[in-house]
Amino acid sequence: MDDTHSRSEVDDAEPGASQSRLAEQTTRKSFLKGAAIAGAGAAGLSALGPAAALAGGRHRRHGRSYRHHRHQQPEMPSGGPTAGDLEILGAAQIAEALAVTTYSNIINTAPFFKNIPKDDQGYLEAAVQEEMSHYLLEESVTGKPTPFTTFYYPAKMFADAQTTLDILVTLEDAFIAAYLIGVRDFSTPDLKVTAARIMGIESDHRTLARVVGPDVASKDGGPIEKITGIQKVAEPTAPPNNNGYERTLLLANIGQAVEALLPFAEAKAAEKAGFDVTKPYKFEPFKPTLPSPLGEFHSFAG
Repeated sequence: MDDTHSRSEVDDAEPGASQSRLAEQTTRKSFLKGAAIAGAGAAGLSALGPAAALAGGRHRRHGRSYRHHRHQQPEMPSGGPTAGDLEILGAAQIAEALAVTTYSNIINTAPFFKNIPKDDQGYLEAAVQEEMSHYLLEESVTGKPTPFTTFYYPAKMFADAQTTLDILVTLEDAFIAAYLIGVRDFSTPDLKVTAARIMGIESDHRTLARVVGPDVASKDGGPIEKITGIQKVAEPTAPPNNNGYERTLLLANIGQAVEALLPFAEAKAAEKAGFDVTKPYKFEPFKPTLPSPLGEFHSFAG
């Protein structure tokens, strides 16, 4: 984030509000610092597997075959990710850890899950595998795990289907916008294209979360015909694919993107947002199995 802009906002506020705003800015800076820490291990990229090529993006594409296989060590370019790249990647790791935690708890604890159709259950079960794969890809580049492993949610999350789907779509809205920042701001073509590839999956998830709404059983409060996402507008679930273009949310940088995630990852921010801080949820990583070998991350050639 632009620290100068942040200070100006604080200085222009009322005296009582200034102290509160300063505390908010400090919390946001701490969150971004955590994201940067997640990316601080990129110096060891040469020892990593195929995902390490994310750091470069200057592979030879002219005059030589451009083929990377899943178990083949890629040709490592000189240089590495910039500080800006690492900030985005660190924030993405936090987002993916939050996504894994959210989907896992829907599957394992939400009462409505067992009553929705099998194809809806299959979507949610595939989504958690995909989010975990995204996390591990990003971790292989940064060389560090996410610094945030405990997450918080609003009251009734996982117990009430409307709350669960509202929050799920809210998160997917934020993830889509964050990866679009990556498409714009990453320093290399490979990072930009990889951000777009992940963003496409997050877009699938947003649409399919909206598909689930009308399928929620009456005993679980369904059918759910409107879902409220990050823009705080209750949108009809028909049609579920209601975007002609993905929403950028007019975010200028990754700092603004992670503000939407702050209450989910930081206890004080969660409490201020009215989230239930008495029920923290732990990120539990696992080895994912993607639904189709054709859709796995084979190489940067696709």
